[in-house]
Amino acid sequence: MSTTLKSNEFSLLGHKPALFVLFFTEMWERFSYYGMRAIFVLFLTASFSDGGWEWTRERALGLLGIYTSSVYLTPLIGGIIADKFLGYQKAVAFGALAMTLGHAAMALETEMTLYLGIGLLIIGNGLFKPNVTSIVSGLYDKYPERKDGAFTIFYMGVNAGGFLGVLLCGFLANNLSYSWGFGLAGIFMFLGTLQFWFGRDIFENIGNAPSKKVDLSDAIENVEVIEEEKVPNNVQRDRYIVVGILAFFTVFFWAAFEQASGSMNIFARDYTQRALTGNSAVIFKIVDVLVSTVPLIIISWVLLKLFGQTFKKISLSNIVLGISFVSIWAIVIWKLSVIIPQQNAEIEASWFLILNSLFIIFLAPLFSKWWESKFNPSAAVKFGIGMVLLAIGFGALAYGSSAIPQGAKTASVSLIWLVLAYLFHTMGELCVSPVGLSYVSKLVPAKKIGMMFGIWYLVNALGNFIAAKVGSYIDPIVEQYSMSFFFLIFTIIPGAVGIIFLVLNPLIKKLMHGIR
Repeated sequence: MSTTLKSNEFSLLGHKPALFVLFFTEMWERFSYYGMRAIFVLFLTASFSDGGWEWTRERALGLLGIYTSSVYLTPLIGGIIADKFLGYQKAVAFGALAMTLGHAAMALETEMTLYLGIGLLIIGNGLFKPNVTSIVSGLYDKYPERKDGAFTIFYMGVNAGGFLGVLLCGFLANNLSYSWGFGLAGIFMFLGTLQFWFGRDIFENIGNAPSKKVDLSDAIENVEVIEEEKVPNNVQRDRYIVVGILAFFTVFFWAAFEQASGSMNIFARDYTQRALTGNSAVIFKIVDVLVSTVPLIIISWVLLKLFGQTFKKISLSNIVLGISFVSIWAIVIWKLSVIIPQQNAEIEASWFLILNSLFIIFLAPLFSKWWESKFNPSAAVKFGIGMVLLAIGFGALAYGSSAIPQGAKTASVSLIWLVLAYLFHTMGELCVSPVGLSYVSKLVPAKKIGMMFGIWYLVNALGNFIAAKVGSYIDPIVEQYSMSFFFLIFTIIPGAVGIIFLVLNPLIKKLMHGIR
């Protein structure tokens, strides 16, 4: 490949322009998912006077567990459907449309439409989730050394959407109604559907047809065809074992990490000091202005870069994307016009969930550079570090909540402990989640990528189910022991798993047979 061709191919911030089309597609999907999930338990457990349904915490977290685990179960089926019948591109589009309808149903706020909406979201996620990552993998199949960086940048898009969704859906739910929060998630899911569908030309033939091996030679002219590496059976078997090991221990990561939308959300609402006055209120308003605008400015800059390189090729997609961002800016400006004039400040419970996505936006480029440097650690070391960081985050919560009396239903713990927890959890996530996706794509044959991504999401499903199940016992554990004891559970187990990973590092490296 010539230097000129390679330079043109990776012409947008050192990556392919097509990666950033998928970046924004995934961003809107995560906007809808995290925006809805941020207010889901709060809505179900809020009083009737506050617009909620007054469900018990156990019942609300139980339904959350069914939903969050199911949206990771269906990708296995979605990956197979795409591989055999639809192709990745159509599967992503149909999945996005189903999720749009699901959010619309939830906005009606009846029990029947709630369950209908959840069902559509589960189906839509199954078609969308494994196949959008499969397209990313296809873009970089001939550049495996760039995959870790590409998936980390892609993951930044995931969390940019999560950040904006939590920020704005939470604001509308708190200031208008929960229906507006659920409805906003659906509107941007619909815009994301259109943006992806009108931008398909930039992917060329990758994922365009079912049962077709991803081969970038179809999309790049004058490039020598490179056959898929012939891997001996015993080597491939060992690599499958590594995928199994990573998958098994990742269950423990998600079982702890996914407390965010459940027990940690309840902790933010009922046990954290959120009413601020005086200098504290002023400081929060400054922080809120910065977190509402600075990441959006950065993402808008990426958007303009994408426009400059792709507008002629996928102009309609770019127009839809532009309309979406103008709308986002309008809502953000309205939000700030409401909050800034107030004398005091009360932080919305869902606001803390933006911290994870906010930290991702700033830290993802640093981790991406780390993975591409000569100091890039092995898979097991990355996973081990991630588990230990997760444990440190819960250790901060355990320490911060140590003064809460046994059985207390409310408290006023300093918000700094939640901030620290989300910071360490985010660093741990960057060592596990995007890296896990990258290693799955490198350790399995190209023709099984879609199915294997689906299997990988089964791990997320189990982790989410366990997270909600354990989180639903927050009340009996606090009554019998303490809130600090509850968070210690999630400190000790991930910490132990992290140490196990570090011990297994030599064995895992051997089983990978040269994959880095």
